[in-house]
Amino acid sequence: MTAVIEARDIALAFGETPALRGASLSVQAGEVLAIMGPSGSGKSTLLHCLAGILVPDAGEVLFDGQRLDTMPEARRSALRRDRFGFVFQFGQLVPELTAEENVALPLLLNGVRRSAALAQARPWFARLGLDGLEQRRSGELSGGQAQRVALARGLVARPQVLFADEPTGALDSLTGALDSLTGEQVMELMVASAREQGTTVVLVTHEPRVAAFADREAIVRDGKARALSAGAGTVAP
Repeated sequence: MTAVIEARDIALAFGETPALRGASLSVQAGEVLAIMGPSGSGKSTLLHCLAGILVPDAGEVLFDGQRLDTMPEARRSALRRDRFGFVFQFGQLVPELTAEENVALPLLLNGVRRSAALAQARPWFARLGLDGLEQRRSGELSGGQAQRVALARGLVARPQVLFADEPTGALDSLTGALDSLTGEQVMELMVASAREQGTTVVLVTHEPRVAAFADREAIVRDGKARALSAGAGTVAP
């Protein structure tokens, strides 16, 4: 397998507080990797470095063999727009836009004509069990519905890599079996859709039941990452 993203001994501090202390990680093309760790361990910071949102103070981040950390911000922004997709804990939908427009947003930002972008967005509503919600705004959607809209937005442009930061966290914070089931449905849809498109997924979570959907896990503690071999639970060399 070919590594699509690599972090090599990266370090990053926020003021006097170190977040990453020499973390190294490799993500293979087409795999679903779960980054796990306790709150404050640095797992979300690592994800943001891998996605080019944050630039580490030391070390290297590579995407398709090219240094991501030394690219100008304009090139990193273009990568995030053209080749990366994102799903965040609370969806972060644009409240002024309809659900259909939210899904189409990455295409619109890439210069796709509005009619064509909306045409590509609409099939996702049936695919994700959201039929009839195309014209609703975020305030008119349940938590599970909004997160599925966010998932569709992350995948609609067929990104090479999907970065997901606690994608079921907002659902898991609710109570009741229905919300738990919704979280599992979001993960099933994410993994199935990503595999169908050949999209690599880098997923941050603290929940073992969410990480169970991944091919492999990496554990972040005290700003350092340890990769676990697929299905084995042993530390890879």
